[in-house]
Amino acid sequence: MRKVAVIGYGAMATYVVRHLQGSPWTPSHCVVRKGREEVAITALGADIPLIYGADDLTKLPDLVVDCAGHPCLLGHGAAFLRRGVPVLSASLGALADQDTYNGLQSAAQDGQTQLHLASGAIGALDALSAAKIGGLDEVRYTGVKPPQSWRGTKAEAVVDLDALNGPATLFEGSARGAALNYPKNANVAAAVALAGLGFDQTQACLIADPKAAGNTHTISAKGSFGTFEFSICGASLPDTPRTSALAAMSMVDRIFRQTAPIVI
Repeated sequence: MRKVAVIGYGAMATYVVRHLQGSPWTPSHCVVRKGREEVAITALGADIPLIYGADDLTKLPDLVVDCAGHPCLLGHGAAFLRRGVPVLSASLGALADQDTYNGLQSAAQDGQTQLHLASGAIGALDALSAAKIGGLDEVRYTGVKPPQSWRGTKAEAVVDLDALNGPATLFEGSARGAALNYPKNANVAAAVALAGLGFDQTQACLIADPKAAGNTHTISAKGSFGTFEFSICGASLPDTPRTSALAAMSMVDRIFRQTAPIVI
C-alpha cells in the first residue's frame, strides 16, 4: 500500500481522499494550519493524523498532494520536495511568480525528485506539449465564467458584475499577467502556458458572462504540427462553485497513474 499525504482539507482534498478508497493509495497524514484542526477532522474524518508540516514526520509518504492553494505549495510543498518526496499540485498559477517557480525548481532538484502539475480543469495539454517539440507559433487561452465566479477578485474594480447584461472582458494580455492578477481564476491559463509557449508568450483573455452556463475554457494553437482548438464547459464540485470538478478528478487520476501498470 502506497502512502499519500494531503496538504489541505477543503473540497478538493475531501474529493481526493474519498476517491482513494479501494485503491493502492491510502492517506497517511493531512497538513493543516494551527487552529483549524477541528475543521479538518470534520471534512476528512478523524482517522487521518494531522500534522503542521514536513518536519513533523520521520517516516515520509510516497507522495504529497497539494490541495490547499498557492501559498501552501511554496511553503509545505517545497519542504517535502527538499526531503525527496514527489509533490502533485493543482496550484499551477503559483508558478507565474518567477521567484516561486525558481524556489520550487530548486527544492525539487535538491531533493532529486519532481513537482507534478495536474491538468486541472482543461484538456488537450498533452497535444500542446507534444506540439511544442516541433515548434509552436501561437497559443491563446480564453476563459469565460459567470459573474459570481469573479467575486472577490480584481474584476469588481473593472466592471459592475451585478449590472452585466452581456460578456465583459476583464483581462487581456499574457498568461503571466492573467495568473498574477487573477490567482483564483487563472490556474488554467497557467496550465496552458506551462504546457506550451510559457507564461509570457501565451496570450490570455478572461471574460465574465451573465449568460454563461458554466466555466468555459478554450485553447487555440498553431505551429509546425498544424492547428487545433479545444474547448470545454466544466461543472463545479457540488456546493463549491470555485472548485472545478474536473480539476479534482485530474488530481485523483494523476495519483492512480503513479502505480498503474499501463499508462496513457
